[in-house]
Amino acid sequence: MSNYSEPTVLYEDNHLLVVLKPQNLGSCPDESGDENMLDLLKEYLRRKYDKKGNVFLGLVHRLDRPTGGLMVFAKTSKAASRLAEQMKKGDFEKRYLAVLVGAPHEESGRLTNWLKKSDVNNTVYLSTQGAVGAKLAVLDYRILETKDGLSLAEIKLHTGRSHQIRVQMAGISHPVYGDLRYGGERAQKGKLALWAYSLAFFHPVEGFRMQFAADPAAGSAPSQRCRLRFLSEPPADEAPWNRFDVASAVKPY
Repeated sequence: MSNYSEPTVLYEDNHLLVVLKPQNLGSCPDESGDENMLDLLKEYLRRKYDKKGNVFLGLVHRLDRPTGGLMVFAKTSKAASRLAEQMKKGDFEKRYLAVLVGAPHEESGRLTNWLKKSDVNNTVYLSTQGAVGAKLAVLDYRILETKDGLSLAEIKLHTGRSHQIRVQMAGISHPVYGDLRYGGERAQKGKLALWAYSLAFFHPVEGFRMQFAADPAAGSAPSQRCRLRFLSEPPADEAPWNRFDVASAVKPY
């Protein structure tokens, strides 16, 4: 029996699925053998369309297991390859909300680092350009509100490295709340306060620009630009999100 309810599908057509991934659910199968978003969605499609045999669903991008929020999956191989190409070209935009420990000296800025992953312990480290296995990681951050020694930040990724936001923010001594792996005890115990709240990309077949945002104050009416609630993730009354007026802080773009 599944530990998760029916997947929250925000948008679906013949080529795409846009969904909300719960926190602490993997994006795709791994060595743990745990339930994951990809398999749950394949089962959703199998039941909905009474499909027999294997169901194709392309994994376009990943979210770390403890990160919740928006993901897009491709229902056809054509959509999968075209979305992958958009990611390479930088046409696929991903924005996150995070609660950081402390307040960066600069209210906005760009972080550029070289990251290296250890396959032994699945941990990512700050490295140097030219080091074997090191990959360029770039993000922009903007502090939306600061309160009680914490900061609500909007983060836009320019690269999609494993654990990127967590490592880069910890690298400037402002780890994500709840991230004991990279922030140590300073990060404070609790659920990781990192949420993928916005996606923007071109429809892989029709060509128009699509923008989806998970907004805690808006209603739910899927369209080319969707503004939908966080639903149960992250809970509006749960620390540390409840210290901020997220709905007012996040501005349309």
